[in-house]
Amino acid sequence: MNRILITFIICTSYFDVVYAQTDAEKGFEIAKQVDIHDKGWGDSTVNMKMILRNKHGEESTRKIRIKVLEVDHDGDKGLIVFDTPKDVKGTAFLSFSHVNKPDEQWLYLTALKRVKRLSSSNKSGPFMGSQFAYEDLASFEVDKYEYKYLNDDVIDGEDAYVIENVPKYKYSGYFRQVTWIHKERYTPLKVDFYDRKNELLKTLIFNDYKQYLDKYWRSSKQVMKNIQNGKMTILTMNDYKFRNGFSSQDFDRNSLKRIR
Repeated sequence: MNRILITFIICTSYFDVVYAQTDAEKGFEIAKQVDIHDKGWGDSTVNMKMILRNKHGEESTRKIRIKVLEVDHDGDKGLIVFDTPKDVKGTAFLSFSHVNKPDEQWLYLTALKRVKRLSSSNKSGPFMGSQFAYEDLASFEVDKYEYKYLNDDVIDGEDAYVIENVPKYKYSGYFRQVTWIHKERYTPLKVDFYDRKNELLKTLIFNDYKQYLDKYWRSSKQVMKNIQNGKMTILTMNDYKFRNGFSSQDFDRNSLKRIR
């Protein structure tokens, strides 16, 4: 009897080792759940206020409109339009995110009155003077990264998984990202961005989540702080609307000049 029990224990331990989930597999599964929990909303609009704050605490404010189209089997399409201040009014940014090829992005600058296509190899620069890079504006797509589960943690009383995302995109401005994911909602709570030297560059905090359509969670406030230069960008979002009936024709790069 003891021999049978010992054999059972040995076999059970063996199978536990063989079938134990690796940190890479667990990180990938968590990232997949983030994607699964945010599918099916169709399209959305939101009004946003962007506050640019320098290291001395001086601020400037911009008002922005955003609309996004969810795309099956590919990345989302997004359009950002600046309404104020006067010097950037009418500036428009169009982004086509992709899974298996470089994202496509265009910027219409009112001062130049022309549409500029952004190079796929140069998207680590700051977006319109903010601490967000152009690549930060693309939609999250699971297959863009390799993952590793790091540990569990608690942020402001919220239980979170901590995973590492390493970009597969060779032109990314980041060596890696460390993301805190809410254990129940599967929404990001915090992201640390590391530069190509693997030094902490900036931190993004997500606050004031609200639920829409009884399923989808959106942060009403995001704060991106650049650790290296002391600057900060604060985004506040309001008046989310979903399922507006948008199609790909509403995200036409040839009409950027006519957007008001």
